[in-house]
Amino acid sequence: MTRRIAAHYVYPVIGAPIKNGYLEFDENGTLTGIGTLTGEMESTEFYNGVLVPGFTNAHCHLELSHLLNKFQQGTGMSGFINQINALRECAGPQERLEAAQHYLDQMYKDGVSAMADISNCNETFAIKAQSPMYTRTFLEVFGTLKEEALSVLDEVGKLHQEAQKIGIDAAPTPHSPYTMSPELLTLSSAAAVASGYLSYHNQESDEEESLLKTGTGALADNYKGRGLPTPPVLGKPAVFHFLNCLKKTGKRYPNTSILLVHNVATDQESITEVQATLNKVTWVTCPLSNLFIHRQLAPLDLFRKNGLNIAIGTDSLSSNTVLSMIEEIKCILNHFPHIAFEEILQWATLNGARAIGKEAQFGSFEIGKQPGAVLIDHFDFEQMKPTQASQSKRIV
Repeated sequence: MTRRIAAHYVYPVIGAPIKNGYLEFDENGTLTGIGTLTGEMESTEFYNGVLVPGFTNAHCHLELSHLLNKFQQGTGMSGFINQINALRECAGPQERLEAAQHYLDQMYKDGVSAMADISNCNETFAIKAQSPMYTRTFLEVFGTLKEEALSVLDEVGKLHQEAQKIGIDAAPTPHSPYTMSPELLTLSSAAAVASGYLSYHNQESDEEESLLKTGTGALADNYKGRGLPTPPVLGKPAVFHFLNCLKKTGKRYPNTSILLVHNVATDQESITEVQATLNKVTWVTCPLSNLFIHRQLAPLDLFRKNGLNIAIGTDSLSSNTVLSMIEEIKCILNHFPHIAFEEILQWATLNGARAIGKEAQFGSFEIGKQPGAVLIDHFDFEQMKPTQASQSKRIV
């Protein structure tokens, strides 16, 4: 049975908005028709607002959902690390699982059709396997001691096997330059390249840049104060360390989809080097999280000037007060009002879907896809953008 829905505008993402547009879906949620309403049709469901494809949350830590309202804001990365170390297990396993289930369900209701999720353990595997939302899981590893690199990789290999048995797409991935020895960063990058997908916390803060450039700053003091090794001082932006370790894998990675996440401290030198080294890169911004921790945002205009592929993530409830893609979009519009909603929508949908290898199913309204359909209400039709009152709601 065909279901026809319509709204004041339909945003296909791959083309211009369709005024008084309609969408037709079959019983499996496959898009079978798209166009402009030409007359009154009793079978058409008409919605007040705009219809957009289901979102792709390009970076989330679902397993940290129990940490809502537990963290102090504006502490910088060093302060955030202290809090995550102290509070990560402040709730028991059942409470953690219930929180993760609640916010996974809420994200789906709010319109997220696909997600790149970070896991450090197996707690969320079962609920992700049972969810109607597609999830690609990045099994993130840590370990600053050179001698523990092989054992850490062995443990994440076991976690990978668990994920495969339960039926979710997953693979190991490195975390960041300061939480890993160069040896572990290289080994985990090699494992990620073998899977075809890699997610990496890149240049998340000025503290990270200072650590890699000069070996100084709050993050350097934090690690040295705890007697932990720090990465080599390069005198270069932090992303150079990641690229150096990636080259040491000895693997071919032209077709690996690499998600560089956060990028708050990214500059032109960094972008130029990444573009010279990598082929398939998505630059993921998590604006509300970056404001929460650092009171800074990624240089999106610099990204646009360089023609970068941009996607949007929510990060976790340890560094955010919501897991809401529409709120992330509104945040970007508030700080970069010259960027059109239509462009930002592509970041929030198709670009993220491409980054996790699911663009054939999600991210745009194209016949044969199953992207889901999301209503954005309280829309400003003069400015063609959401308002502060806008919310998102899954219709299909």
